[in-house]
Amino acid sequence: MNLTISPCPNDTFTFHALAHGLVPGAPAMEVRYADVDVTNTLAVSTDLDLVKVSYAALPWLLDRYELLPCGGALGRGCGPLLLARSPLASVDGLRVAVPGDRTTAYLLLRLWMGSAETAGSSPSEATAPASIEVVPFADIMPGVAAGRYDAGLVIHEARFVYPRYGLTSVVDLGEWWESTTGLPIPLGAILARRGAVDPVAAAEWIRASVRQAWADPSLSRDYVLAHAQEMEQDVVDQHIKLYVNEFTADLGADGLAAVRALLTRAADAGLVPAVSDL
Repeated sequence: MNLTISPCPNDTFTFHALAHGLVPGAPAMEVRYADVDVTNTLAVSTDLDLVKVSYAALPWLLDRYELLPCGGALGRGCGPLLLARSPLASVDGLRVAVPGDRTTAYLLLRLWMGSAETAGSSPSEATAPASIEVVPFADIMPGVAAGRYDAGLVIHEARFVYPRYGLTSVVDLGEWWESTTGLPIPLGAILARRGAVDPVAAAEWIRASVRQAWADPSLSRDYVLAHAQEMEQDVVDQHIKLYVNEFTADLGADGLAAVRALLTRAADAGLVPAVSDL
């Protein structure tokens, strides 16, 4: 069976046991690592058994894949940041680097830009910035710092290191989302291919992998560091602590409510196709 995840510490920590044949009863996994923008695209064009994607990409994928209730990335205080070299009053007409055009981060940015308090318009009138460029995640902060972009949308461990690049946070989209909805931020989802993977069994494998990771974090440390784009141990530890949480083990009512709220608001704004059933 194939497993496609990002090289980010939350994914490698969560899936270490499953990827290394340490989950009893689970099949051997052929693992592929790719940035989330790549996995969002691959899931459309390739038969992937288990895959990590953005929640924002679900409207284009649920005909072929089923959402699993575990293994993904949701939480509080962990949302995407919009960064610039100096404070900005608006991003209208600016060059903005984003990690993918179907990422949750970009969808949140578009919702924020279209909100009444930021754009003077209703969410249904939300629009993308005038000039958007999809950039590999690792290139966004250096690109903004060098002036190639006016602003950059970043995720994950970037929130711990962006001051090193001389950048400032224009908006924490997670804080905005939580203050607007009261719900956690739905970032990354785990999907199972319909007709090829038993979703109940897959969920149990993933939960077992998470439990093993929590029980002895030292077992996965070398594996996590080998794939981390930010190699410092303290940054990796902060990343895992923030993004691998109770929602990783089970979405629960709050997690599902957050996903429904994101996709409903985005569909109402005309940004994604409507989703009738998760």
